[in-house]
Amino acid sequence: MNNYYLFVREKIVPLMELSFIRKYAQVLFTPRFSLKDQIFFAKRLSFLIHAGVPLLESLSLIRIQTKAGPGRKIFDQLIADVSAGQYLSTSLARSNNLFGDFAINIIRVGETSGILTQNLKYLADELEKRRTLRNKVLGALIYPAFITSATLGVTGLLTVYIFPKIMPIFVSLHVPLPFTTRVLIAISEFLRSWGILSFLILIAIGITFFILRAQYPIVRLKTDKGLLYVPFAGKISRSYNYANFCRTLGLMLRSGVPIAIAIGITAETTPNRIFRGAYTAVADGLLRGETLSQGLGRMPTLFPDMLTHMCAVGEKTGSLSQTLVYLAELYEAEIEDLTKNLSSSIEPILMLVMGLLVGLIAVSVITPIYAITQHLSPR
Repeated sequence: MNNYYLFVREKIVPLMELSFIRKYAQVLFTPRFSLKDQIFFAKRLSFLIHAGVPLLESLSLIRIQTKAGPGRKIFDQLIADVSAGQYLSTSLARSNNLFGDFAINIIRVGETSGILTQNLKYLADELEKRRTLRNKVLGALIYPAFITSATLGVTGLLTVYIFPKIMPIFVSLHVPLPFTTRVLIAISEFLRSWGILSFLILIAIGITFFILRAQYPIVRLKTDKGLLYVPFAGKISRSYNYANFCRTLGLMLRSGVPIAIAIGITAETTPNRIFRGAYTAVADGLLRGETLSQGLGRMPTLFPDMLTHMCAVGEKTGSLSQTLVYLAELYEAEIEDLTKNLSSSIEPILMLVMGLLVGLIAVSVITPIYAITQHLSPR
């Protein structure tokens, strides 16, 4: 038994740690294209090919315009692969950090059907819309996060640094203190003694959560599911996933990708595991002869009736791709309204909470001073 534990400790554990470190080092240090880089690449390449510049020369021109660094190494590899007779999509597919499956398949369809310029333009437009949509969601969260940080910072400053300066006065007078003052004293003492440790523990819990989320699919699945039911944030998350689903699928159908394959690619490019599993189930249903609307209709708690009915109309009229693009614009407009309402709704609530916290601290300090002065009598 001792030999078994010795083997595990000296052989198995180091290998597990090495593979874990190697995995995340590969993710962190592998060159990649940001969404902005992808948009620039698709726009510039579409323009050059449309102007009659050959693909290999177009890649060389884009490489010259790229700043020195990992980007140039990426283009060196692309140029070498295309020079060797490979398709551009094949070269891009060698590394998932460059483009996602969605973009690679759009480029592949363009190469094989002779409409690469058109598909690259479509791709640039869709990536730009996706970036705009993501920035709207993130922008709506910046202001609440700033107000929350300011509130916690001011409260912590008053509690940890300002209040302890006058606390000895209250203690030395040996008079009954109000409940709020006693609570503030307890909080102040706790933060001064354990504040740094508590902060480090919270950071450790956050890091552990993200590692577990990245390592274990069940944790990712539960958190993705929970996000959908968070008030207000869940509605934004659902609309965001609907918009991405409709726009990605609509563009791929417009480019000639078969619907079953397009659904599978859409699932792979969806970060939310709940929606990813739903799209995979829809793709399986399509292979069994179901329609898209039937597959979506089997999950009414996840997909709204309007989405299902509009897809059914698009299938009957033969205009499913146009219908999906229209739905994408509809859900993007809904997200814009939701984010505007989020900012306007949270702002007064956060200001009220900030005022209450600061006011509570002020009252906790002023009340005992006022009580003490009331008992003072002139000599």
